Amino acid sequence: MQRGDRIELRGLRAFGRHGVLPHEQELGQAFLVDVVLEADLSAAARSDALADTVDYGKLGGAVVEAVAGTRFDLLEALAGHLADLVLADDRVTAVTVTVHKPMAPMGVLFDDVAVTMHRARP
Repeated sequence: MQRGDRIELRGLRAFGRHGVLPHEQELGQAFLVDVVLEADLSAAARSDALADTVDYGKLGGAVVEAVAGTRFDLLEALAGHLADLVLADDRVTAVTVTVHKPMAPMGVLFDDVAVTMHRARP
């Protein structure tokens, strides 16, 4: 892999029902997801062919679908699930996933609540 090769998807928006509280599970809320994946992009740089890289359009759709189609109590579990989804592509050597929950019921004023996970192949 070329050092520093990565694809970044920032601010993917999805509606999900993740949370510990019953109203979070029933009503749901918006989530934002950032994905930074590491992969060798040198073949795509040479060929200019989509087949030689990770299709970030398909990946973004899969992430949004996973947020909407699953349910976890914890952001940690959701982030781990999304990291596994990205690593299912053998071309991806590592991934960092951040799940933002901007409407988290915390009872205090805040700008953001987020969980970040980094996973890499052994």
